[in-house]
Amino acid sequence: MSDAEGTAVLIAGGGPVGMGLAVELGQRGIACVVAERHALPQPIPKGQNLTQRTMEHFQAWHAEDALRGARTIPKEYGIGGLTAYGTLLGEYHYDWLQRELVRPFYAADNERLPQYETERVLRARAAELPAVTTLFGWSLDTMEQDADGVRATLTDRGGARRTVQAAYAVGCDGARSRTRELAGITETRADHDRVMVLLVFQSDALHRLLERYPGKSYYNVLHPDLDGYWMFFGRVDLRADGGNTWFFHAPVPAGTTADNYDFRAYLFRAVGAEFDVDIRHVGFWDLRFALADQYGAGRVFIAGDAAHSHPPYGGYGINTGLEDARNLGWKLAATLDGWGGGGLLPSYDAERRPVFASTMRDFIAHGIETDRTFLRAFDPAQDQAAFEAQWAARGSGAKGEVNAFEPNYEGSPIVDGPAPGGGPSAKGGHTFTARAGHHLAPRPSSQGGTTFERLGTGLTLLAFIGDDGGEDAAAEAFADAARVSGVPLHVSRDTRDGGREAYGAGLVLVRPDQFVAWAGEATDLDAMGVLEVAAGRAGSGPTTFTPD
Repeated sequence: MSDAEGTAVLIAGGGPVGMGLAVELGQRGIACVVAERHALPQPIPKGQNLTQRTMEHFQAWHAEDALRGARTIPKEYGIGGLTAYGTLLGEYHYDWLQRELVRPFYAADNERLPQYETERVLRARAAELPAVTTLFGWSLDTMEQDADGVRATLTDRGGARRTVQAAYAVGCDGARSRTRELAGITETRADHDRVMVLLVFQSDALHRLLERYPGKSYYNVLHPDLDGYWMFFGRVDLRADGGNTWFFHAPVPAGTTADNYDFRAYLFRAVGAEFDVDIRHVGFWDLRFALADQYGAGRVFIAGDAAHSHPPYGGYGINTGLEDARNLGWKLAATLDGWGGGGLLPSYDAERRPVFASTMRDFIAHGIETDRTFLRAFDPAQDQAAFEAQWAARGSGAKGEVNAFEPNYEGSPIVDGPAPGGGPSAKGGHTFTARAGHHLAPRPSSQGGTTFERLGTGLTLLAFIGDDGGEDAAAEAFADAARVSGVPLHVSRDTRDGGREAYGAGLVLVRPDQFVAWAGEATDLDAMGVLEVAAGRAGSGPTTFTPD
């Protein structure tokens, strides 16, 4: 072993997911090495929509201000979206993905900027953390593991080699993950048999044409000929040195290359007008879904596109990957620090894999099928009144909260509470009520700010003291149990009024990733039992999951 560099966690892949995981671990004092084959972030505009939940991660990583400062679209242009029928300049359109409707349930505003800027921010934050070592220009070559750890060989483009010995390894190395391959993790694919093009281009005239849609930065065009698949535009950069840069992706015929297709005409067709175009990049990808059959094998885990990939519809990709990093990061740290039980790391698969399966099935694939059904059934040229009624319903339907996108871990082996939904899922509904397995919604704190600012780095017990003081005694019972068990617990006391009564519980145990591990009252309390479950020490281990 003397020839190997030693670390606690080896991270293969330093895109936003890998760097986010490194920051999560580094802030917890866990030594990690990140190997990323690209010396610099690649200037391809993808992964641009960052949700309110993702911005909570950047708050926790002390990088929110830097991320917002890296924005490439001035605030006055907004970051909202729009769906149009037929052409972008056509008669029918409505606002799309109205994230502001769920803003009260999160602690931060959403944001929009290209992935390469997000990567730069995370690289800079990681550089501030002594526990993080970054190896840019290096890739994973070989890897083997045993009961004690993982031994990996890295190579650079010049053929140089170095060996890293780690307790754990995590592959954040994309859809063609070398880590996944070497770990022997298989994946299940669903191919839509569609080739998609990604264009990056500059156009001042398009910028002027779309000034009629203030506050919008991305535009989805539904056209009957494409049978539910989108033509999708988005602003990339409006800074003085970036110019009016755009991206566009849409289906193209099989066999299309950069040289045998008129992409300018395709852009004109989508917009509904001709305009100046300077195409800077042409790329292709296959429209398919892929889900790893497990998110870990022994001491090796995968996250982000290495674990799941899908068409870039709805802005789910980067946000899902960063949630993977946050979920896995605290569990790795807890295990390495000695307080995480044998069921904690397996719960990463038990929680995150079914959530993506639901995202894929219930939102992305369902959305394509819903659009297809609509386009086949309604045509303004055939029945204008019927089309307009359905179009209006689609626009208002974006506001619905029934079966909304609200990833949750109900039924997780490390969540102590009822599972009315049957198990972890992306389907749910937003509420201020504290529910086991669901994201904690922030509420005002009597000490200023919100309850989010009262959370610690380990488990946190929010104790809302009532008139009889029972919650205060229960908080002491939790603190005693934590001292005996060695589980890090921060106790935050407050009153039960002032908006905090909305939680519907006098006691709320919150995980390091801001999900509720347990919520209840001071009566009939088993504090030690609740902590044992949250730390992955209780029960017989995680449930198995087979995607539908």
